[in-house]
Amino acid sequence: MMCGAPSASQPATADTQAIADQVKAQLEERENKKYTTFKAVTFRSQVVAGTNYFIKVQVDDDEFVHLRVFQSLPHENKPLALSSYQTNKAKHDELAYF
Repeated sequence: MMCGAPSASQPATADTQAIADQVKAQLEERENKKYTTFKAVTFRSQVVAGTNYFIKVQVDDDEFVHLRVFQSLPHENKPLALSSYQTNKAKHDELAYF
């Protein structure tokens, strides 16, 4: 992987799901909507001054959201932050940098 470039898409792991779960409330607040389904499907990561995680999350049978979550460096001791997101995504939509 080239430094600064996002990794290839990979299947979500338990760690990916934990990251998504930690920013779920931030997304619900911004969208003014509660999600009963919130399952991380795939992810990409990008090393910057911390790490950006791009996560495709299934929120309904055929509805997905793409999240960009920033994890600061450990010594900064900051919580995960939902940097950006895209709604109205489908299963086949590529998880691209945004």
